[in-house]
Amino acid sequence: SFAYFTIKDRLPQILTRVIDTLHRHKNEFFEEHGEKGVEAEKRAISFLSKLRNELQTDKPMTPLEDELPDAALWNQYLDYQRNLSNGNGEPSWFQSPWLYVECYMYRRIHAALAHNPPIDNFDVFKEGKVQNFFESQEAVIALCTYLQELLKNIKDLDERQLQEELFKLLQVSLWGNKCDLSFSAGEGRSQKSSPLQSLENMMPYILVNDMEKLWSLLVNAKKRNTEKKNVRVDIILDNAGFELVSDLVLADFLLLSKLVDEVHFHGKSIPWYVSDTTKHDFNWTLKQLQSANHMWMSRCGINWEGNLKKGVWVYHDHMFWTLPHDFSSMAEVAPDLYADLQKSNLLLFKGDLNYRKLTGDRKWEYNVPFHQALNRFHPAPLCSLRTLKSDTQVGLKPGQGEQIEASEPEWMISGKYGVVQFDAAL
Repeated sequence: SFAYFTIKDRLPQILTRVIDTLHRHKNEFFEEHGEKGVEAEKRAISFLSKLRNELQTDKPMTPLEDELPDAALWNQYLDYQRNLSNGNGEPSWFQSPWLYVECYMYRRIHAALAHNPPIDNFDVFKEGKVQNFFESQEAVIALCTYLQELLKNIKDLDERQLQEELFKLLQVSLWGNKCDLSFSAGEGRSQKSSPLQSLENMMPYILVNDMEKLWSLLVNAKKRNTEKKNVRVDIILDNAGFELVSDLVLADFLLLSKLVDEVHFHGKSIPWYVSDTTKHDFNWTLKQLQSANHMWMSRCGINWEGNLKKGVWVYHDHMFWTLPHDFSSMAEVAPDLYADLQKSNLLLFKGDLNYRKLTGDRKWEYNVPFHQALNRFHPAPLCSLRTLKSDTQVGLKPGQGEQIEASEPEWMISGKYGVVQFDAAL
């Protein structure tokens, strides 16, 4: 399976890169923290080398030994995996669910640094995220320019034109998800050209397209909104870099078109899956845009900072997003987060990892309804914007998946296909 190759090849590559990154920053650690910094770097590298060896030799998963707030939940989850194996030995790297193993590796990488002050706040993936942002400059400029030009006459757009623009920006946000560094084991995957040029050609590759449903949901929420409650959309973020900019552009359009009143963003509380967005990445991106020597880029950065100050944009992180649990257990494991999401009119889940967690990362039949795969996870109407990079997919028409598979065996992992897949809450 694709999972096997991920664990066998991609994860050790990612660990090797992390070790290499720490090694290259040795002088910086010394300059900032003296001998203590160098000692911490050595200890972190030794911890990570041991981790890589455990992975490659299929050792059992071990409980977390750190004092971080989520450690108890991780260790309970390991017990749960042990119980699933019905005494058939300990859960190990190659004998456990892929989603769990992958999440566990990133959590252990975090522990390697968290255990070792004074370098405990160092993000081993930051360089790659920064590089992705700068390599995608042209696409970022094109997108910021498009948005600012659009805003000049947004008041004159009729309903059909607004709908057209929303659909365009949803597609840009969908295909922005191709820029995923965990998928390429940290190799560069930037968006070089303007994403708006190619939307027409990409249309046939959207296997499930529920954009019309999103539109009617937002329009009806506005019309029903008589008791002056704000219409709220939540975006559960995926990658930093170009994808994040595409999400921010979509969010700004939703506000300025008056389709929604507030947008809440949800990022990761620790560095995760190489390129996932943390609070630091979010703030760094706004700062970069503000200080860019391109008029429309800096205008976006300044306006977006303003949105946060005014409270019409809100950024959250919650440790649940970096636990190994499917979303179907959110209500039980993180009732506070579930209750917060229930206040939303629409949840937009970005990317492949969120899709795997929405559907429990199972080997579903392709035509199983999305609603069924969500396994009672229904805090609010939700939609997945996802390019396919792992072998789970539901909600297709009968025969649709099989037909593509016949000519493209790699269709589920190539990142060539995408879905805009909606489910109304109960």
